[in-house]
Amino acid sequence: MTERDPSEDVLQIETDQQLHAVGSLPRHRVLRVLRDGPATITQIAERLGIAKGSSNYHVKVLAKAGIVHVVDTRRVRGVTEQYYAIAAKAIKLPEPGAGEPEHLVRHALADMEAATARDQRTVMLKHVRIGRAAFEEFEERLESLVRELAALSTPGEAPADLLLAFYRPGDTAPGAPAPAPAAPTASTGPAATGEPADRATEKGTDTP
Repeated sequence: MTERDPSEDVLQIETDQQLHAVGSLPRHRVLRVLRDGPATITQIAERLGIAKGSSNYHVKVLAKAGIVHVVDTRRVRGVTEQYYAIAAKAIKLPEPGAGEPEHLVRHALADMEAATARDQRTVMLKHVRIGRAAFEEFEERLESLVRELAALSTPGEAPADLLLAFYRPGDTAPGAPAPAPAAPTASTGPAATGEPADRATEKGTDTP
């Protein structure tokens, strides 16, 4: 049985059927449409630019898994249309085991790569070495910033996604000592280039 948190209205993804349903990029995009409100299979197909048969298939898979459900029906030109909505305000995926796919990350990356508004996209990667206390403090600050962003959400405005990942790389043991820095040479290093040892992360860059 799927557990629900009535205070937060969270749908906990637990069963294999549910994992299969949310593990599909097209169904992830169906859920994206439904985040804006209830929609029919036809409306979903039009929003995503897919065939109505494909829209119907993906919606039915999500419905059988209990992730979406019918919230309204209307008669339009003699045809009964069903309006589907997400079954909770939030969907929580389980932590993947070693070697298992991170569906949330993979789907978000696919959406980011497909984004057309390149002037409204920021991608950053920053490498640092910090202790546990600093890690946890910065994590709390990031969570506060996400809550601040959520408070800015305005119905009717263009959608925007934030994919946030702050983690210890799997190939490095926490607390491992930093390697000794290489001595600057005549052609490399801060003294030779006149640049600071650690430049600020720039849009779309990877800095050490």
